[in-house]
Amino acid sequence: MGTIAVHEFIALDGVYEDPSWTFEYGFDPKMGETLAAITSASKAILLGRTTFEMFAPAWSTRTVEDDPGAPFFNDTTKYVVGASEPQVEWANSTRVGAYDPEVIRKLKDEIDGVIYISGSGTLVRALLADGLIDELHLFVYPIALGKGKRLWSDGVDATKLALKEHEVYANGVVHLSYGPAEG
Repeated sequence: MGTIAVHEFIALDGVYEDPSWTFEYGFDPKMGETLAAITSASKAILLGRTTFEMFAPAWSTRTVEDDPGAPFFNDTTKYVVGASEPQVEWANSTRVGAYDPEVIRKLKDEIDGVIYISGSGTLVRALLADGLIDELHLFVYPIALGKGKRLWSDGVDATKLALKEHEVYANGVVHLSYGPAEG
């Protein structure tokens, strides 16, 4: 049975939208090691349609010389969740249709290993609400943006999590790894 591992870059106030604001902090090599550990255990990628449409043109032409993560993103089977057909194509991609927790449960049953998600905030919020995320890796940046889409929005039920690991990087970013809270 598979597990779902999510990776998000977020601000202190929970904003994940358009993470170009992360650039000013640089990318600590230890962050790359943490992300490589997550992706190396992954057998599939699950993305929301919007994130898929952003990732496809950005990753599909990259090589390992451009970015060590390129083979993972280009060669790994990708599943796309969305009510409408993606406007771009990318090798090894399958559309699974509009969000349906039963489809995701079936995917977890079929994939032996980790299913990796990056970004895809709308999808991640739905998966959190349905208790389908096994690992939540938050890379928290030392900034409160004050506006933008937040990972947890107002009016949702409480999400209880258990801290599994944490790490502080030289650029001020903190990695918090959570799993489901017991009982």
